[in-house]
Amino acid sequence: MASITRLNQITRLTRPLLQDACRPVTSAPSPQWQQIRWSSHAPTSVALATRGQKPVTIQTLQKMYTENKPITMLTAHNFPSALMAQEAGMDMILVGDSLAMVSLGLNDTSEVTLDEMIMSARAVHRAANRSFTVGDLPMGSYEISPEQALTSAIRMIKEGRMQSVKLEGGAEMAPAIKKITTAGIPLCAHIGLTPQRQHALGGFRVQGNTLDKAMSLFRDAKAVEEAGAFAVVLECVPPDIAEEVTKALKIPTIGIGAGNKTSGQVLVQIDMLGVRPPDSFMPKFVKQFGSIWDTGLAAIKQYKDEVSDRSYPSASHVYKSDAKVTEAFKQAIQSSEAPASQPVEALKA
Repeated sequence: MASITRLNQITRLTRPLLQDACRPVTSAPSPQWQQIRWSSHAPTSVALATRGQKPVTIQTLQKMYTENKPITMLTAHNFPSALMAQEAGMDMILVGDSLAMVSLGLNDTSEVTLDEMIMSARAVHRAANRSFTVGDLPMGSYEISPEQALTSAIRMIKEGRMQSVKLEGGAEMAPAIKKITTAGIPLCAHIGLTPQRQHALGGFRVQGNTLDKAMSLFRDAKAVEEAGAFAVVLECVPPDIAEEVTKALKIPTIGIGAGNKTSGQVLVQIDMLGVRPPDSFMPKFVKQFGSIWDTGLAAIKQYKDEVSDRSYPSASHVYKSDAKVTEAFKQAIQSSEAPASQPVEALKA
């Protein structure tokens, strides 16, 4: 009988929630649903991110390119950074292999693995339901053969839940790009300075700054376009050269250190937000639009100080207690007798 009574209680509590779940999406949720707090550590609602805007697609990007509207792209490596990038209105979110340095503390991009990239991509996917997502294929996951490249790309789409992939390289990677794109997976190419090949390039150096290098860049751009890439990143290229390459293509160019005449721009979020100590090295092309380091460091120091002098937590940060319950608890401890056998009603009397 007691179990039936308990079941009825549960039914009364959950019925409003079930009714809300069955309502059309146009219906407003009930106050009971809005007041539920599952956990103090629950993920932020991704509903904040859409604001009623339509998701960005390949067609959206192509239309922006045709209408000469700059395409905005920013990296993200976890749920919070992706949510913030999308909330700011980024057209594209790149899960870049810069994850290696800015999130994992590795020396360069060559150290990050496909499994690590996929884990990061999955976190970004949970936040990004409007921005078009691109997942980097890291070094070692696509160079061996077009078949290996396709296998890695499929993993990034299926497991990482990305909408497209990106790989570095020009004409020499055209077979891999074609293999991936003909399988129905959108691909963004990356030419110019290719960080995964920094040792072969002699370090992070400007590309396309001589006639031979500029012509090589042009041939790479045409090759990746013909192989089926929907866009191409141009990194560390003189602005005039990047502009001419952009004019010669029928797909968008996304610049990073390539001037403002490309079809769009991409930056590493950690760099442009200033989430680094002030003396950290920063590439010339990076503009720091904020200083999260200063703001965050000040907040953490204040937290430490307030904990140290016991001003935090204050009365506004704690839960109310019942004086009678507290007194009964003290007496129970002092007498070493557990109050379990005493009715709760007696404590409230």
